Amino acid sequence: MFQLGANLPLTRIANRFVKQSDLSHKGRGKKPRPANLHLCCTALDLLHCGVGTQRRTFATGRAINDQYEGSIVAASFRPDIEGMRAVAVSGVIAYHFGLTALPGGFTGVDIFFVISGYLITRHLLTEITETGGLNLWRFYARRARRLLPAALFVILATLVAGYFILSPEEQALYSKGAMFASAYAINLWLIRWSFDYFAADATNNPFIHFWSLSVEEQFYLAWPTLLLLAAWLRPGRRTAILAIGLAGIVSFAFCAWLTAVSQPWAFYFSPLRAWEFAAGGLATMAPAGFWRDRPLLATVQALIGLALIAAAYLMISEESAFPGVIALVPVAGTVLVLLSGSGAGQSTARNLPNALLSLPPMQWLGKLSYSLYLWHWPVIVFAPMIIPNLTVAQRLACAAVTLALSAFTYRCIENPIRRNGWLMAGAARALVPAAALTGAGVVAAYGNARFAEHNFSPEQRIIAESAAQKSTVRAANRGCVLDFATVKPKSCVFGAKNAERSVVLFGDSHADHWSTPLIEAARKNNYRVATYLKSSCRASRVTTWNWRMKRDYTECDQWREQSIKDIIASHPQLVVISEYSIGNVIRESPEEWKHVNWDEEWRTGLRWTLGAFSQAGIKVAVIRDVPYNGSYIDKCVARALWRGQAPDVCDTPRVMAANDDIAATERDIVRTIPNATYIDMTDRFCDQTTCHAFIDGKLAFRDRHHLATPFAETLEQPMEHALFSKVVAQR
Repeated sequence: MFQLGANLPLTRIANRFVKQSDLSHKGRGKKPRPANLHLCCTALDLLHCGVGTQRRTFATGRAINDQYEGSIVAASFRPDIEGMRAVAVSGVIAYHFGLTALPGGFTGVDIFFVISGYLITRHLLTEITETGGLNLWRFYARRARRLLPAALFVILATLVAGYFILSPEEQALYSKGAMFASAYAINLWLIRWSFDYFAADATNNPFIHFWSLSVEEQFYLAWPTLLLLAAWLRPGRRTAILAIGLAGIVSFAFCAWLTAVSQPWAFYFSPLRAWEFAAGGLATMAPAGFWRDRPLLATVQALIGLALIAAAYLMISEESAFPGVIALVPVAGTVLVLLSGSGAGQSTARNLPNALLSLPPMQWLGKLSYSLYLWHWPVIVFAPMIIPNLTVAQRLACAAVTLALSAFTYRCIENPIRRNGWLMAGAARALVPAAALTGAGVVAAYGNARFAEHNFSPEQRIIAESAAQKSTVRAANRGCVLDFATVKPKSCVFGAKNAERSVVLFGDSHADHWSTPLIEAARKNNYRVATYLKSSCRASRVTTWNWRMKRDYTECDQWREQSIKDIIASHPQLVVISEYSIGNVIRESPEEWKHVNWDEEWRTGLRWTLGAFSQAGIKVAVIRDVPYNGSYIDKCVARALWRGQAPDVCDTPRVMAANDDIAATERDIVRTIPNATYIDMTDRFCDQTTCHAFIDGKLAFRDRHHLATPFAETLEQPMEHALFSKVVAQR
């Protein structure tokens, strides 16, 4: 056993790997190179093996490190892997550019994860095999030269472009994203952001795609330690397989569980994505000769692998419970392709799929894949802000711009720095500038955020404060609007709390944004208001799909049933209902959820809910839902003011926003229910042709479809007239 602190020749580690693994020169006509018999170090010395001891052992000193690094890269290059990079980045870009034919193109990121696990594990184990140790400084220096310069260049360029395109508030917010991206920790920031129901729209964040790079960098920090620990406990391939396999199984189990319980954690948290890297790592342990001697099997296996990747691109969508078990499809497909090409050597003629992956266009895209990934998302984010409703030709032009920027970055930044002889001469020469660049990126992003805050004009501040102001209910107690998981109803009381007469506000967040004028109107009329509110949960008795949970929203069904019982038991004078329009629900739901009977299910569910209160002798008022705007109104208006434009550039045509057909059906249903009234305030937002974003000097909406609270306050008199002067007063 390798005892901590005891001197033991690491040739024991090396010889076991040479004997049991195909990572050596076996199969290439050369004898395995014996490990250096003079190389000795303790477990605590592993970090420095190859830096201190190697220099003392080899007369060539530093040169042997450079020669080794170059030889390992050259020996490990596989054209089919470069082609797989092209497949991965093409899927991601196609998906983000809105190619609906590939709804699962985002799983290209998972292909990258598996490839990274495969290559990094092979490089690390090869070094342990051939040198008897692992030079972590040199490893991290290679990673820094490869990844950091291009990433920092794109971050800084995006910050500069954002000054001219984004509003000051957005510049300040997304600069924080740039700061975390520079430190390769944005995935952790996004976990917290994902749990905020009213967080800024992710599609406007030009740095969100750095989450996958952050996951990879965190993998690079942890993975060498795992392999070193395995080698220290018991040198040999079996121990490495056991360590990698165990890490992968644990990671996958928690990932599959949390995908259903808390999807943002499963998606962004690097330990829960480690199983994908581990899958690639385990693939390196398979004997290459197995596929070299069975070319037909390799071909069939590669075809199956590519078919699985195609299935992931075509069948998985953002509505799928992803990652989790379904992520096995692209991961398994990638592993199969990697294994099929592991025995091909310098010739791919016997393996048609690998030959196709090795074609010049695929090689070219593969070489540019990192720069393409870095650039494509800022282009996609900024282009619609400059030219709304991009045409197909304009989208193609955006793709061309992405290619041009990527080619420039690869030729002028990524590749020259990666191959720079001075930086390759020693780990410190790369790591010291890398640390400085990382710090510079963090400082630049922080400084940009502070600079943006100084550009807040009074108008910009009013927009930001209006969007941020909470409804009366949320301002009093955020817990009064229940989260997705809670099923037990919670009633909060407002208005004239000691009044004998009461009104109940029942529904989702679209009921909540009416709470501000309703509570004030109730107070003036000596009514208390009890609220029964739950995020994304409709009052109508119909099961809907939850876009965050990626499944049926059964918690809503349970909460609704009990809430209706509690409300009837309290017997208020009036129940006020408002909910997210079913037209918008259908629009935003996945295709597989849409069916011909859904509209009828909604009609039946609305009648059931209204009938339950009516039969109990309780009056009920349904407030028509607000328009669904074409953009995030707060961001759009702020950008317009920053560019010197009028806010009406953010208006939306009524035919697109108002859901008039759905409202007509809703009105007809309400008319058939005794004691039920329909309240329509759409004329407060829309004229005959247009729904407005800025009304009487106030921001009308805080996002696409929630009222801005300061504007909602102006609706107190119309609310009082509609409910207390008409509905409640009726006998």
